[in-house]
Amino acid sequence: MSRSGQSAVWLLSIVVILTVVVQTFPAKEVTVTRNESVKRVDITIAGQPFTSYRWDEHFKKPVLYPLRSANGTIVTRGWPLDPRPGERVDHPHHIGLWFNYGNVNGLDFWNNSDAIPPADAPKMGTIVHRRIVKAEGHAQSGTLMTESDWVNSRGLALLHEHATFVFRGDDTARSVERTTTLTAADERVVFHDNKEGVFGLRVARQLEHPSKTAEVFTDASGRATAVPALNNTGVTGLYTSSEGKKGDDVWGTRGRWTMLTGRVGEHPVTLAMFDHPSNPGFPTHWHARGYGLFAANPLGQASLTDGRQPPFDLTLEPHRSVTFRYRLLILDSVATAEAIEHEARSFAAQQTSER
Repeated sequence: MSRSGQSAVWLLSIVVILTVVVQTFPAKEVTVTRNESVKRVDITIAGQPFTSYRWDEHFKKPVLYPLRSANGTIVTRGWPLDPRPGERVDHPHHIGLWFNYGNVNGLDFWNNSDAIPPADAPKMGTIVHRRIVKAEGHAQSGTLMTESDWVNSRGLALLHEHATFVFRGDDTARSVERTTTLTAADERVVFHDNKEGVFGLRVARQLEHPSKTAEVFTDASGRATAVPALNNTGVTGLYTSSEGKKGDDVWGTRGRWTMLTGRVGEHPVTLAMFDHPSNPGFPTHWHARGYGLFAANPLGQASLTDGRQPPFDLTLEPHRSVTFRYRLLILDSVATAEAIEHEARSFAAQQTSER
């Protein structure tokens, strides 16, 4: 082999070694602290705040809020809880990271908020936190288990929810895995095909796509929300799906994962969301909007394809269950598709968490 060839091999070996080092930082200790008097559970990693599970009744659902990267960068929108300059003020129901759906037996759990007119309240559903089953921190992960009820405006439960959250992190990454089991109460429950669902995240302004025009988005009930074009300074987000779709072309398409890359100030960020093969409707459709909504929705087959595919209505008979599992990964870097594909395969190989 020539001297130049030997040098090339040597350099390649160094790159491989460095890559392995970057990807194998040891996991950090996670603490999971109950603060039930203020309706929250706080999660820290290596002593630094990561997120909080919160169930204030004004949210109409439990949420994780805010979410931070390993270096402390907040990646979720602040409004309406903690407004920041330059943010959009649309969709008040988009808070942090959540799980719900837009049409369950005709009730809208997705769009519910204090902004809904009282006359519309009977059309809305609310997810009510009932209790913390487990809250434990460990050397390499933390676990939170909760129980909630999906109720109508009269407080009658349609679904009982058991959710398990697993939190992990190292020097450059944070992750949340959520396993949600929904069990029908005493009546049949139908998740009617709807674009509003299910595992949703509202991202910081800097991670949105640069906005080109003002738009109006209408939910499944015909309620319109104006989303104005804003100053794009510092706005750098770009979606990429497992199927190679980019930007706004990701919306409505299927994929095993989608990542959103960009910068928040001087800090590079990747948010990657993973579907699990055990989920209904796998691979999921993506309800991923350039204005900052990032959601996986396996149940909106007709709604998210403008009717090109038939409706996918998921039915649960009384006391029957369905389980959904997702992972959100937050990186302090702009990841490659190859790196996210590796993470996706690792997640897909995992068995569903035990209750």
